[in-house]
Amino acid sequence: IGLGALTALGSYNRFNNDCYKDAFILALINSGTSFFAGFVVFSILGFMAAEQGVDISQVAESGPGLAFIAYPKAVSLMPVAPLWAALFFFMLLLLGLDSQFVGVEGFVTGILDLFPGKQYHRYKREISVLICCLLCFIIDLSMVTQGGMYVFQLFDYYSASGMTLLWQAFWECIVVAWVYGADRFMDDVARMIGYRPFPWMKWCWSFITPCVCIAIFLFHLVNYKPLTYNNVYVYPWWGEVIGWCLALSSMLCIPVSVLYKLFRAKGTFKERWAHLTTPVWGVHHLEYMAPDIKSLTSLSPGTDDNKVIIFESVM
Repeated sequence: IGLGALTALGSYNRFNNDCYKDAFILALINSGTSFFAGFVVFSILGFMAAEQGVDISQVAESGPGLAFIAYPKAVSLMPVAPLWAALFFFMLLLLGLDSQFVGVEGFVTGILDLFPGKQYHRYKREISVLICCLLCFIIDLSMVTQGGMYVFQLFDYYSASGMTLLWQAFWECIVVAWVYGADRFMDDVARMIGYRPFPWMKWCWSFITPCVCIAIFLFHLVNYKPLTYNNVYVYPWWGEVIGWCLALSSMLCIPVSVLYKLFRAKGTFKERWAHLTTPVWGVHHLEYMAPDIKSLTSLSPGTDDNKVIIFESVM
């Protein structure tokens, strides 16, 4: 949700789809997978703690140290260790690939949506994906050097999880529930599935989810500790600065974009806000938004007059 992958993939659905059921299924699968993985990971960590005679907190910390140091060491102690080691790293490879597929798709879709219909090129999406992958490849070369694990953890901790995603998820809820309008969004879902979802969904968008996100975000800030690697190496101050620059590079995009749009708009503050927060419906939305569209069959399809009349009927 925070990275926009589900949003990008969901945009390929037809308008009439059971998005309500899909939301529950995705949440259950996601949480269920994490719940099951918790049993697997902590059983392995408990085994290693018992073998070494130390507390489980001293075995490894969360993050890359767990996946690439502690867990492979535990796998090497199992019977038929080469088999389990091959399966484990094959699983990590598949996990990384499927995460990158949807991550790149979400990023490229967002970039292309900023420039709809401008400078059309037949292979615009393919070229955009190629450029994105090349840039990521160049950046990731630093993570396969001798100190690459330290660079990897810096990116992982500050720019890809934790506070950054909580900040983005909070503002997503605010925009949907309070700027666009939770009731209006409920109406949109009702047009897709044929009935209004349970009011619990609107309460989540409006109050519960934003409060939970901002509470965990503040908890992270209050209990912030300098980044360490494998409970031994403490990052220097300039490493912390680089990490915060990575985090703020995406977190500041939201308030900066709002201020920029408000500054560029015309009129009083109220007029600017009303103009910027008014939904803009595309032509492909009109057949679902206009209840009297079927009465306009006398007009020839695709003409400019037809589009104007349909738009006026929506307004």
